[in-house]
Amino acid sequence: MLPISAVIFDVDGVLLDSPHEVAWRQALAGFAEPARLTPSLYQSVVAGKPRLDGARAVLAALGVPASRAEEYAAAKQVVLSAMIAVGQFTVFADGIDFLLALRGHGLKIAAASSSKNANRMLAQIALPGGGTLLDAFDANLCGHDVQHGKPDPEIFLLAAHALGIEPARCLVVEDAGVGIAAGRAAGMRTLGIARHGDTAMLTAAQAELVVTNLSQVDVAHLGEARLVARHI
Repeated sequence: MLPISAVIFDVDGVLLDSPHEVAWRQALAGFAEPARLTPSLYQSVVAGKPRLDGARAVLAALGVPASRAEEYAAAKQVVLSAMIAVGQFTVFADGIDFLLALRGHGLKIAAASSSKNANRMLAQIALPGGGTLLDAFDANLCGHDVQHGKPDPEIFLLAAHALGIEPARCLVVEDAGVGIAAGRAAGMRTLGIARHGDTAMLTAAQAELVVTNLSQVDVAHLGEARLVARHI
Protein backbone atom coordinates (compact mmCIF):
# COMPACT_ATOMS: atom_id res chain seq x y z
CA MET A 1 0.00 0.00 0.00
CA LEU A 2 1.05 3.57 -0.65
CA PRO A 3 1.90 5.93 2.21
CA ILE A 4 -0.97 8.11 3.39
CA SER A 5 -0.43 11.74 2.37
CA ALA A 6 -3.86 13.23 3.09
CA VAL A 7 -6.77 12.72 5.46
CA ILE A 8 -10.35 13.57 4.49
CA PHE A 9 -12.78 14.14 7.37
CA ASP A 10 -16.49 13.82 7.54
CA VAL A 11 -17.62 16.46 10.07
CA ASP A 12 -20.80 15.41 11.85
CA GLY A 13 -20.01 12.69 14.36
CA VAL A 14 -16.29 12.84 13.62
CA LEU A 15 -15.16 16.36 14.54
CA LEU A 16 -18.40 17.80 15.88
CA ASP A 17 -21.18 16.42 18.01
CA SER A 18 -23.69 18.25 15.89
CA PRO A 19 -27.45 18.45 16.53
CA HIS A 20 -28.49 16.81 13.25
CA GLU A 21 -29.98 13.72 14.87
CA VAL A 22 -31.93 15.79 17.41
CA ALA A 23 -33.17 18.11 14.65
CA TRP A 24 -34.35 15.22 12.50
CA ARG A 25 -36.20 13.76 15.50
CA GLN A 26 -37.85 17.02 16.61
CA ALA A 27 -38.89 17.89 13.05
CA LEU A 28 -40.61 14.51 12.72
CA ALA A 29 -43.57 15.74 14.79
CA GLY A 30 -46.49 16.06 12.39
CA PHE A 31 -45.09 13.34 10.13
CA ALA A 32 -44.68 10.43 12.58
CA GLU A 33 -44.03 9.84 16.26
CA PRO A 34 -40.56 11.41 16.88
CA ALA A 35 -39.48 8.63 19.25
CA ARG A 36 -39.62 6.18 16.36
CA LEU A 37 -36.45 7.76 14.97
CA THR A 38 -34.13 5.91 17.33
CA PRO A 39 -30.35 6.49 17.44
CA SER A 40 -29.76 3.16 15.69
CA LEU A 41 -32.24 4.00 12.93
CA TYR A 42 -30.63 7.40 12.47
CA GLN A 43 -27.17 5.84 12.10
CA SER A 44 -28.36 3.18 9.70
CA VAL A 45 -30.52 5.23 7.31
CA VAL A 46 -29.74 8.94 7.74
CA ALA A 47 -26.16 9.60 8.93
CA GLY A 48 -23.89 10.84 6.17
CA LYS A 49 -26.60 11.47 3.59
CA PRO A 50 -27.61 14.80 2.00
CA ARG A 51 -30.66 16.43 3.59
CA LEU A 52 -33.33 15.38 1.09
CA ASP A 53 -31.95 11.85 0.83
CA GLY A 54 -32.03 11.64 4.62
CA ALA A 55 -35.62 12.84 4.74
CA ARG A 56 -36.68 10.27 2.16
CA ALA A 57 -34.86 7.50 4.04
CA VAL A 58 -36.51 8.32 7.38
CA LEU A 59 -40.00 8.55 5.93
CA ALA A 60 -39.55 5.32 3.98
CA ALA A 61 -38.38 3.52 7.12
CA LEU A 62 -41.41 4.80 9.06
CA GLY A 63 -43.98 4.18 6.34
CA VAL A 64 -44.71 7.86 5.62
CA PRO A 65 -45.42 8.86 1.97
CA ALA A 66 -42.30 9.96 0.12
CA SER A 67 -44.23 12.95 -1.24
CA ARG A 68 -43.71 14.64 2.14
CA ALA A 69 -39.90 14.40 2.03
CA GLU A 70 -39.25 17.98 0.94
CA GLU A 71 -41.58 19.29 3.63
CA TYR A 72 -39.83 17.19 6.28
CA ALA A 73 -36.36 18.23 5.08
CA ALA A 74 -37.37 21.90 5.27
CA ALA A 75 -38.77 21.48 8.78
CA LYS A 76 -35.56 19.81 9.91
CA GLN A 77 -33.49 22.70 8.53
CA VAL A 78 -35.52 25.24 10.49
CA VAL A 79 -34.91 23.34 13.73
CA LEU A 80 -31.23 22.82 12.96
CA SER A 81 -30.58 26.46 12.05
CA ALA A 82 -32.04 27.59 15.36
CA MET A 83 -29.77 25.18 17.24
CA ILE A 84 -26.64 26.27 15.39
CA ALA A 85 -27.47 29.95 15.93
CA VAL A 86 -27.26 29.49 19.70
CA GLY A 87 -24.21 27.21 19.56
CA GLN A 88 -26.10 24.07 20.50
CA PHE A 89 -23.34 21.68 19.49
CA THR A 90 -19.97 20.59 20.83
CA VAL A 91 -16.58 19.64 19.44
CA PHE A 92 -14.91 16.29 19.97
CA ALA A 93 -11.57 17.10 21.62
CA ASP A 94 -9.96 13.91 20.30
CA GLY A 95 -10.98 14.91 16.78
CA ILE A 96 -9.26 18.29 17.07
CA ASP A 97 -6.15 16.74 18.63
CA PHE A 98 -6.02 14.16 15.83
CA LEU A 99 -6.39 16.81 13.14
CA LEU A 100 -3.65 18.97 14.64
CA ALA A 101 -1.36 15.96 15.00
CA LEU A 102 -1.86 15.15 11.32
CA ARG A 103 -0.92 18.70 10.37
CA GLY A 104 2.12 18.46 12.61
CA HIS A 105 3.26 15.41 10.62
CA GLY A 106 2.86 17.28 7.34
CA LEU A 107 -0.29 15.56 6.05
CA LYS A 108 -2.84 17.45 3.96
CA ILE A 109 -6.32 17.84 5.49
CA ALA A 110 -9.73 18.14 3.84
CA ALA A 111 -13.33 18.32 5.06
CA ALA A 112 -15.99 16.55 3.01
CA SER A 113 -19.44 16.56 4.57
CA SER A 114 -22.75 16.47 2.75
CA SER A 115 -24.08 18.95 5.31
CA LYS A 116 -24.61 22.50 4.10
CA ASN A 117 -24.54 23.58 7.76
CA ALA A 118 -21.09 22.21 8.60
CA ASN A 119 -19.13 25.37 7.80
CA ARG A 120 -21.33 27.49 10.06
CA MET A 121 -20.41 25.23 12.97
CA LEU A 122 -16.72 24.89 12.05
CA ALA A 123 -16.40 28.69 11.99
CA GLN A 124 -17.50 28.84 15.65
CA ILE A 125 -14.75 26.54 16.96
CA ALA A 126 -11.59 28.40 18.03
CA LEU A 127 -8.27 26.57 17.71
CA PRO A 128 -5.26 26.86 20.02
CA GLY A 129 -2.96 29.53 18.67
CA GLY A 130 -5.69 31.39 16.80
CA GLY A 131 -8.02 30.85 13.90
CA THR A 132 -11.04 28.58 13.72
CA LEU A 133 -11.58 24.99 12.77
CA LEU A 134 -12.90 26.23 9.43
CA ASP A 135 -9.41 27.63 8.71
CA ALA A 136 -7.66 24.34 9.45
CA PHE A 137 -8.34 22.58 6.15
CA ASP A 138 -6.29 22.63 2.97
CA ALA A 139 -9.52 21.89 1.06
CA ASN A 140 -13.15 22.14 2.13
CA LEU A 141 -15.95 20.39 0.23
CA CYS A 142 -18.60 20.73 2.94
CA GLY A 143 -22.03 21.33 1.44
CA HIS A 144 -20.60 21.15 -2.08
CA ASP A 145 -23.30 20.30 -4.59
CA VAL A 146 -22.68 16.82 -5.96
CA GLN A 147 -24.70 14.75 -8.38
CA HIS A 148 -24.62 11.75 -6.07
CA GLY A 149 -24.40 11.66 -2.28
CA LYS A 150 -22.66 9.02 -0.20
CA PRO A 151 -22.23 6.04 -0.63
CA ASP A 152 -21.22 7.40 -4.03
CA PRO A 153 -17.52 8.42 -3.87
CA GLU A 154 -17.97 11.73 -5.71
CA ILE A 155 -17.39 14.09 -2.77
CA PHE A 156 -14.25 12.25 -1.65
CA LEU A 157 -12.81 12.17 -5.16
CA LEU A 158 -13.43 15.91 -5.45
CA ALA A 159 -11.62 16.43 -2.14
CA ALA A 160 -8.61 14.42 -3.31
CA HIS A 161 -8.51 16.43 -6.53
CA ALA A 162 -8.68 19.71 -4.59
CA LEU A 163 -5.76 18.56 -2.43
CA GLY A 164 -3.77 17.37 -5.44
CA ILE A 165 -3.35 13.93 -3.86
CA GLU A 166 -4.16 10.66 -5.61
CA PRO A 167 -7.04 8.74 -3.96
CA ALA A 168 -4.87 5.76 -3.01
CA ARG A 169 -2.85 8.07 -0.75
CA CYS A 170 -5.94 9.42 1.04
CA LEU A 171 -7.50 8.26 4.30
CA VAL A 172 -11.20 8.86 4.93
CA VAL A 173 -12.41 9.31 8.53
CA GLU A 174 -16.11 8.49 8.91
CA ASP A 175 -18.68 7.56 11.53
CA ALA A 176 -21.29 6.23 9.10
CA GLY A 177 -21.43 3.06 7.05
CA VAL A 178 -22.36 4.96 3.88
CA GLY A 179 -19.28 7.14 4.36
CA ILE A 180 -17.01 4.12 4.71
CA ALA A 181 -18.60 2.66 1.57
CA ALA A 182 -17.98 5.92 -0.28
CA GLY A 183 -14.33 6.00 0.81
CA ARG A 184 -13.79 2.42 -0.30
CA ALA A 185 -15.48 3.12 -3.65
CA ALA A 186 -13.08 6.05 -4.11
CA GLY A 187 -10.14 3.70 -3.69
CA MET A 188 -9.14 5.30 -0.38
CA ARG A 189 -8.13 3.90 3.01
CA THR A 190 -10.90 4.06 5.60
CA LEU A 191 -10.97 4.75 9.33
CA GLY A 192 -14.21 4.32 11.27
CA ILE A 193 -14.85 6.22 14.49
CA ALA A 194 -17.47 4.41 16.59
CA ARG A 195 -18.69 7.00 19.08
CA HIS A 196 -22.08 5.39 19.68
CA GLY A 197 -21.31 1.73 20.20
CA ASP A 198 -21.56 1.08 16.47
CA THR A 199 -18.28 -0.74 15.94
CA ALA A 200 -20.11 -3.68 14.37
CA MET A 201 -21.78 -1.44 11.78
CA LEU A 202 -18.49 0.15 10.72
CA THR A 203 -16.76 -3.21 10.67
CA ALA A 204 -19.54 -4.61 8.50
CA ALA A 205 -19.00 -1.68 6.13
CA GLN A 206 -15.38 -2.93 5.89
CA ALA A 207 -13.60 0.01 7.47
CA GLU A 208 -9.90 -0.85 7.53
CA LEU A 209 -9.61 0.21 11.17
CA VAL A 210 -12.32 1.04 13.71
CA VAL A 211 -11.59 2.97 16.91
CA THR A 212 -13.76 4.48 19.62
CA ASN A 213 -11.49 7.50 20.13
CA LEU A 214 -9.23 9.10 17.53
CA SER A 215 -6.40 9.30 20.06
CA GLN A 216 -6.08 5.55 19.49
CA VAL A 217 -4.77 6.06 15.95
CA ASP A 218 -0.99 5.90 15.57
CA VAL A 219 -0.41 9.06 13.52
CA ALA A 220 3.34 8.53 13.29
CA HIS A 221 2.92 5.45 11.09
CA LEU A 222 0.46 6.87 8.54
CA GLY A 223 3.31 8.08 6.34
CA GLU A 224 4.60 4.51 6.30
CA ALA A 225 1.29 3.26 4.86
CA ARG A 226 0.39 1.68 8.20
CA LEU A 227 -3.07 2.33 9.65
CA VAL A 228 -2.86 0.90 13.14
CA ALA A 229 -4.15 1.57 16.65
CA ARG A 230 -1.79 2.28 19.48
CA HIS A 231 -2.19 1.29 23.11
CA ILE A 232 -3.21 4.19 25.36
